[in-house]
Amino acid sequence: MGSTNRTRRSKTGRGAEHPQSSATVPSESILELLLAQLPKQRTQNYFKASLTALSHAMEDLVLSGPGDRPLVIASFQRERFYRQESRRYQRIAQQSDRVYVLAAPETEFRSASGEYETVAFEPTDPLANEWHLVVLGERYAACLICAERKVIDLHSPTASPLGADDRVRRFEGIWTFDRQTTCAAARLLLERIRHYRPELAEKLDRTLTELPCPVGPSLTEIDPEPFAHRLVTYLQAGQYKLLKAYRSISTQERKERLTNLITSAIRQSLDPAEVMGVAVQQLAQALRVCRCIAYRCKDGDATARVQHEAIASAIPSLLKQDWPLLDAEALKAAAQGQSIVCIADTREEQQPALVQALAEQFSISSWAIVPVRYRDKLLGAIELHHCGSLPRLWSSDELGLMEAVATQLGAALMQAQTYADLEDLNQQLEALDRTRSNLIAITGHELRTPLSTIQVCLESLASEPDMPLELRQVMLDTALGDAERMRILVQDFLTLSHLESGRVNWNLEALPLTECVDLALSSVRAKVPGERLPQIASRVSDDLPPVRADGEWLVEVLSKLLDNACKFTQPEGSVTIEATPNPDGAIEVVIADTGRGIEPNRLETVFDRFYQEEGSLRRTVGGTGLGLAICRQIILGLGGMIWAESDGKDCGSQFHFTIPVFEGDRPKPAMISPRRR
Repeated sequence: MGSTNRTRRSKTGRGAEHPQSSATVPSESILELLLAQLPKQRTQNYFKASLTALSHAMEDLVLSGPGDRPLVIASFQRERFYRQESRRYQRIAQQSDRVYVLAAPETEFRSASGEYETVAFEPTDPLANEWHLVVLGERYAACLICAERKVIDLHSPTASPLGADDRVRRFEGIWTFDRQTTCAAARLLLERIRHYRPELAEKLDRTLTELPCPVGPSLTEIDPEPFAHRLVTYLQAGQYKLLKAYRSISTQERKERLTNLITSAIRQSLDPAEVMGVAVQQLAQALRVCRCIAYRCKDGDATARVQHEAIASAIPSLLKQDWPLLDAEALKAAAQGQSIVCIADTREEQQPALVQALAEQFSISSWAIVPVRYRDKLLGAIELHHCGSLPRLWSSDELGLMEAVATQLGAALMQAQTYADLEDLNQQLEALDRTRSNLIAITGHELRTPLSTIQVCLESLASEPDMPLELRQVMLDTALGDAERMRILVQDFLTLSHLESGRVNWNLEALPLTECVDLALSSVRAKVPGERLPQIASRVSDDLPPVRADGEWLVEVLSKLLDNACKFTQPEGSVTIEATPNPDGAIEVVIADTGRGIEPNRLETVFDRFYQEEGSLRRTVGGTGLGLAICRQIILGLGGMIWAESDGKDCGSQFHFTIPVFEGDRPKPAMISPRRR
C-alpha cells in the first residue's frame, strides 16, 4: 500500500512525506475529549477480537449502503495493522470520496492524497494507543472510539501495551449508533487530521459543513441486516478457526505423545521388536484403524514376515504370515511418487492387480503404507488398513503423524542395529584377544620347548666329541623330531591363513574315497609307533561312488581327524572310520573313537582356532589347536559340512563331515599323493 501511495503523490503533487516536525504533538486522547463533551456516555471493555468484528461490520454498512458518500475515518495504531486492511479501504473509497485513514508510520506509510487520504501521525501521539472508526452517512451513523488498557506486568514494568501476544489485548471505550456521539467523534478526528495535514484545511472545512449531524433516524429505523450478517459471519469464522486450532493442538498432542512413547521405549530397551510393538499399538489406537501391521524388509524384497500387529475385533489376523509387498510399479501407480503410499479406495479399477487381490482377500477398503527409513535405507514398513464399507481419506494431520512415527522408528531400528553390530564387534574383539592369548601360550609351549630340546642336543654333540655312537644317535633323533614338530606348527599356521584368505585354487575331480582313507591311515601310522596307537578299523566300502574333491586337501582332513582321534584315545581303545551315502547326494564320513569325549556345550567351539579341550598349558598331549579349524575350512571349501557329536566326558566322540558325490560319467580314478606336511 505504501508503494501505491508514493505513486499517487507523484501524480497529485500534494502531501507531506512526514508529519510537521515543527508542530507540537497533541497530548489529548480522542476518547478523553469525547467523554468530556458527552459526560453521560459510559465506557465498556472490549477484547481485540470483538473490536475487529465490530469494525468489519461497520465497514460493511458502507460497502452495502446506497452510495450516499458517507464520511469514514479510521485510525490504526500502527502501520502494520493498516496494511492488513488496505484492500478493504480501497473498496470503501469506491463508495465515497470522504475517507480518511490514520496510522503511525513504521516503514512506508506516509501522508498522501490518493483514492483516500492517509495521515501519518507521530508515534508519541495518544492516537497510537487508540482504536477509532467513524462511519457517518445520510441514513446511518456509527462510531467506535476505544483506548487500549495497559496491562501491568510485575515482572516487566516497562512492557509495551502492544505485547507479543496480540490475543490478550484489551480496550475500553464507546461503541454506539447514536448520531450525536458519532458527529462529535468525527469533528474531533477531523481536527486531529487538520493538525497533521494543514494543506487539507479547505476540504476538511467543507466536510465539517456537510456533516449530516441533525437528528436523524434512530437505531430502530436503520436496516440492521448487513451489520448483523457481517457480525455473525465473523463470529462463525472465529469459531471455525478456534475449532481448527483445537484440532491442530489435539493432533500435535497425539503426535508428541506417540513420539515420546517411542523415544521412551528406545531409552528403556534397544530391542527392535519391543520398539516396533509400541509404535504399532499406539499408532493403531491414535488413528483408530482396523488393522496396523509392521515388518522388517529391505529394498528388493518380494515378501516380509509380519512381526507386529494391532487389530480390531472380527478382523482376520496377519501376524507371523508372509505378507506380499507391492512392487515398485504398483507403488508408483498407487502413490504417484509420494513417500507414503495412500490408497483411498482399493476398489477403483485403476488400482494394480496385486492391490485389488489383497484388498479383496483381507477386506481392505483404504490402505496406507509408511516406509521406515534411515538416511534413504529401507529398514521396514508400517501398514494401516481400514476395513469399513466406505473408504477413508487420510488427512494431512494423520499423514504427518505417520511420518513422525516412522522417523522415530527408523532412528530406533538403526540405533538397535548399531548396538547389535557393536556387540558383535566386541565379541570379535574378545575372540581376537583370546586368540592372541592362545597364540602366545601355544607359541611358548610348542616353539620354546622343542627349541630348548634342539639346543641342548646340539650343544651336547658339539661339546662331547667322544660321546658314544648310540647316545649320539638318540640326540640326533630327538633334535630331528622336535624340528619336525616345529615345522608342522608353522605349516599349520600358514595353511589356516591360506584357507581363511580364500586364496586356495581347488582342483576338484572324481576320487575314490577308499584311496583317500588308505593314504590318511598310512600317514598316521608312519608318525606314531604302533604300540602307542589304538586299534584303527576302516569300514569304507569300495562300492561307494566317487566323490568330487581335491585329493590332497581331502587326505589332509582325514589325516588330521584320524590323528586327533588317536591322540585322545588310549592304546587299548579303538578308532573307527565309516562312510555312507546320504539322501542329499553326498557321502557322509564318520570318524569315531572311544577316547575322553567332549562336553556337549563345547561341540561347536572345538572347531575354533587354538581350541584345546584341556587348556593350552595343562595339556597332556601336544598340538597347536589348529587342526579342527583347518578341517572346517577345507570341508566348507569343498562344499560339505562338518560337525562333532559326543555324549560327554569319557564317552568317546564322533566327527562327521560330508563330501559331494561326483555327478557324471565315472572317470578313471586319479592317483593321489599325500599332501606335503
